[in-house]
Amino acid sequence: MKLLLLLAFIVTNVYATDVAREKRWAEQTVDAIMDGEALWLKADGHEFLSIYTEAEEPSEKGMIVVHGSGIHPNWDQIVKPIRVEMTMRGWNTLSIQMPILSPEASYEEYTSTYPEVPARLQAAENYLMEHGSKSIVVVAHSQGATMSSYSLSRFPQNVKAYVAIGQSSNQKDPKVNSAIALKSIKIPVLDIYGSEDLESVLSTSAARRENGSVNKGYTQTMISGANHFFDDMNEPLIEAIDEWLKRYF
Repeated sequence: MKLLLLLAFIVTNVYATDVAREKRWAEQTVDAIMDGEALWLKADGHEFLSIYTEAEEPSEKGMIVVHGSGIHPNWDQIVKPIRVEMTMRGWNTLSIQMPILSPEASYEEYTSTYPEVPARLQAAENYLMEHGSKSIVVVAHSQGATMSSYSLSRFPQNVKAYVAIGQSSNQKDPKVNSAIALKSIKIPVLDIYGSEDLESVLSTSAARRENGSVNKGYTQTMISGANHFFDDMNEPLIEAIDEWLKRYF
C-alpha cells in the first residue's frame, strides 16, 4: 500500500512543463506588471503565476485569459490588451501561465503538456468564483486555444462561453485535434481569426466550422487584414469579442 501511494505521488507530480523556465518567466513578468495583481495559483501541486485585474465597476463576470506557445500571462500582444481592456468593459480578468517547453519545442511537442491544462483552468475558475465572479468565460490565443479546446471538450466545468483566437486544428493525434474537440464543446464558442493568419489556422477553418456547427452557439468570424498576432489590430479584435459576449452576458 505504501509503495502504491508513493508511486501515485510520483506520477501526480511529474510535469511535462519546463518548471525552471516557468520560474524564470514569472520572475521577469512580475516586475513588469503595471495593471493588475500578481498571484500564485496551484494545480496538481504545482504553483503557477497568474494576473488578476478587477473590472472598473463591481462585476460578477470573470474572464480567464490564456496565452499561446512559450510565453507568459502579461504578453504585450493580444494577452495584455485583452486582460486590461476587458476590465473596462465589465469583466474581472485572470490571465494565467500555461505549461511551457523549451524555446526549441515544436507545436506538436506541446501536446505532451495538455493533460496539465484542465487543472490550471479549474484553479483559475475557482479563484474567480471565490472572488465574486459567477459567469466565467475563457478567451484563449493560438496554442492556448488548442489547449483550452482540449480541456473544455472533456471538462467543461462551469465555463459559460469560450473565445478561441487564431486556433489551429492540424494536430495529427485526433485525441488533441481542436477541430474534433469542437464537436464535444456544448457552450457558446467564438472561433475568431485573421485573414492574414497562419496557414495552419486558415487551412483548417473549414474543418473547425463544420465540426463546430453541431453547436448552435458556435460562431466563426474572420477579421480582415489581421495576422496571427493581430499587430495593430487589437481594437477590432477586442470589439468583436465584446460584441459577441454581449449576446450571452
